Amino acid sequence: MRSRTEMMVDRLRDLQAGTPDVEASAVVSVDGLIMASSLPSDVDEDRISAMSAAMLSLGDRIAEELRRGRLQRVYIEGSDGIIVLMAIGEEAVLTVMARSTAKLGLVFLDMRRAVEDLERLL
Repeated sequence: MRSRTEMMVDRLRDLQAGTPDVEASAVVSVDGLIMASSLPSDVDEDRISAMSAAMLSLGDRIAEELRRGRLQRVYIEGSDGIIVLMAIGEEAVLTVMARSTAKLGLVFLDMRRAVEDLERLL
């Protein structure tokens, strides 16, 4: 029988295979610990996980403080690509790195579907 981590990694790989603009992804606990990842070897998992948890927490506080309702996602755009963070229930964060040319609607939709599947695994 496959472990929960293996099933989460498989779901991340499915996300990347189904959405070619998604280059990497990870599931991070709200405490900043990596739970599962499909990241390039040159990416420091510990740094990404800590920053992802911090950014989602900050985004949540900003949305609450400014009365914008429940946080949907945190979106970061750089000159070489985008990063999108989306909560997986109360326990974790889905972090996705995508190309700058990505069709955001498709990335958001596929992330939402992945979050629903990952929630069942947590």
